[in-house]
Amino acid sequence: MIVKKLLKLILITSIITTTPMCAVCETNTPSKVTTVKQYIVKHALDLGIDPALALSIAKAESGFRHEARSAHGAVGVFQLMPSTARKIGYNPYNLNENVKAGLVYYRMMYSMFGSTELALAAYNAGPGNVKRYKGVPPFAETKRFVSKIMNEYNRQKVTPDPMISQVKNSRGKQISNISANESRPAIVPISKIQPKDLVPSSVSTKHNNLVNEEVIELINTTPDAGVDTSRVNLSAVKL
Repeated sequence: MIVKKLLKLILITSIITTTPMCAVCETNTPSKVTTVKQYIVKHALDLGIDPALALSIAKAESGFRHEARSAHGAVGVFQLMPSTARKIGYNPYNLNENVKAGLVYYRMMYSMFGSTELALAAYNAGPGNVKRYKGVPPFAETKRFVSKIMNEYNRQKVTPDPMISQVKNSRGKQISNISANESRPAIVPISKIQPKDLVPSSVSTKHNNLVNEEVIELINTTPDAGVDTSRVNLSAVKL
């Protein structure tokens, strides 16, 4: 009897030591990273954002982990606060929508300030602080945020992620297979982006027309545990 119990204990111990501690814990496998990067590059091109910059932001925020969750409730690849994402018409728990919402918010900040560094600062500390200080706010966290992403962005300019060329080449093949009258540019020039292009069709016409004012005001009034209360909490998860 004792021998049987010992054998049973050994068997159970063996199963435990060879089984992952958490069956629901996700790992960032190459296939998952590939999918995330495809979404990022696709939406970046659609919104007129340099995909190298978009990838740099996502890498700094979550390491391309959609399962990432912060202590403050931020979720997904771009670490969006759920309430804020929903206010601009996106579901942050959906990978595709999380990516687009994060890039839409960055695009809105760029539209306001016309500078990559200022847009990143506003993305982190809020547009109100960038206006108040007439530049990158003197917050240590914001300075680190901007510096970290700009360093990665500059690295990406020298050694671009292979996903960028893959998506561009794929789009080129698709466009070449349809008539010129039906074709659409793979990259939308920044000057061609209109406020209505920044929100999904599910958002009301009122928000489409006033996205640069009312939607940003909605964002600015969303509570956040970051530097202040004027932005989507996109920097809660650090690598």
